[in-house]
Amino acid sequence: MASTADIKNGVVLSIDGQLWNVIEFQHVKPGKGGAFVRTKLKNVVSGKTVDRTYNAGAKIEIENVDRRDFTYLYNDGDSYVFMDVADYDQLSVPAATVGDAKNFLLENQQVQIAMNNGNPLYVELPASVVLEITYTEPGLQGDRSSAGTKAATVETGYEIQVPLFVEQGTKVKVDTRTGDYLGRVN
Repeated sequence: MASTADIKNGVVLSIDGQLWNVIEFQHVKPGKGGAFVRTKLKNVVSGKTVDRTYNAGAKIEIENVDRRDFTYLYNDGDSYVFMDVADYDQLSVPAATVGDAKNFLLENQQVQIAMNNGNPLYVELPASVVLEITYTEPGLQGDRSSAGTKAATVETGYEIQVPLFVEQGTKVKVDTRTGDYLGRVN
């Protein structure tokens, strides 16, 4: 058992049999009363976010989470297959665990997978990836008050919004957290 002094960003807590990732925390010592720790927690399985407050010194249960580097190999229908870069073992991860990361996965891409007791918890992608535009309508310039955007499909099948000047076959940088266009890549 650990105490609230051990809470840090990225630590995984076990609360009522579920795993929760600490997104942010704040140690508060008001002028009157005892100190406490305010946390924002994200459920590892469902992705639900909650705020939770602990009294300073309260006992909490920290889970051991191992983050290892993997290479994405292929999708075999209902699961995704990754290879451990350290020992070349293959790991099959269910589509539900991969979640929205599938929109940005390309073969031979390096990712991190968080493991707890041999079970994959979630797939962590790099902050941004380079993808090729496979389909987009030609952009028409006209008089408008703000910058125009259009829909474009990238090589993974995911649809993003890009500026009007981006054409089919262009490589673009995409933010994996939000799916936003970040710029062209030469």
